[in-house]
Amino acid sequence: MVQVLKTKLYDAGLETAVSELIEQCAPTSQRQNKCVSATGAHGMITAIKEQDFQQVLDSFYWNLPDGMPGVWVGRLKGSANMNRCYGPDFFMRVFQQSANTPVKHFLCGGKEGVADELKEAVGKKFSNHNVVGTYCPPFRTLSENEFKALGDQINQSGANVVWIGLSTPKQERFAQQLKKYTSVHFIVTVGAAFDFHTDNVKQAPAWMQQMSMEWFFRLLMEPKRLYKRYLEIVPLFIFYNLKEALSVSKSHRVSGAK
Repeated sequence: MVQVLKTKLYDAGLETAVSELIEQCAPTSQRQNKCVSATGAHGMITAIKEQDFQQVLDSFYWNLPDGMPGVWVGRLKGSANMNRCYGPDFFMRVFQQSANTPVKHFLCGGKEGVADELKEAVGKKFSNHNVVGTYCPPFRTLSENEFKALGDQINQSGANVVWIGLSTPKQERFAQQLKKYTSVHFIVTVGAAFDFHTDNVKQAPAWMQQMSMEWFFRLLMEPKRLYKRYLEIVPLFIFYNLKEALSVSKSHRVSGAK
């Protein structure tokens, strides 16, 4: 793990994360409701602004580096082998590699009908027919009884992995609440993966993703919904990391002077 701003990010790479998740879903493995988030700059900045959300991320088993900015900072801090664990890619790779295994999946998120569309899509795209349940949560906050009912539905399905496709920070808080009522191996929040893999939302070209310009592509696609977020998040991420770097540099100079 490497700390970027206040968040500890997974630094062993995408393929390692995929294989470890599948291995830990073995029938002999204990069901511990391990929460995993795909965390980008939006999540890290929200964690700085909202202490309770920082506590949510701190409680997670992994916070995967969803964006290249987090990866770049992590590499500068010594995690040379760190690479991007983009939520939609992580979702895809797990479904591809677990297609011929007993690992069962439950899809939770998206607008009405999207989770069912995704169940069909993963069968066609990834040859994975192990989705054992779907659920589309309402836009309002679920009551305790509703969380319990959802937990019962998931447990009865026999799912190993619950995938949550909402938005940050709602999906991480949802996962933390849901784990109280489930008996699964993993609960994974993957943001827009549901919309991308059902082709409801277009993904940025690979070259834009590699250049960390996906935010700009998504802004062009959904300007009304995203412009306020990115006008704030991108400058703040740069500012806080520069501030931290300058603080560390100053501390080293002072230590050296002594």
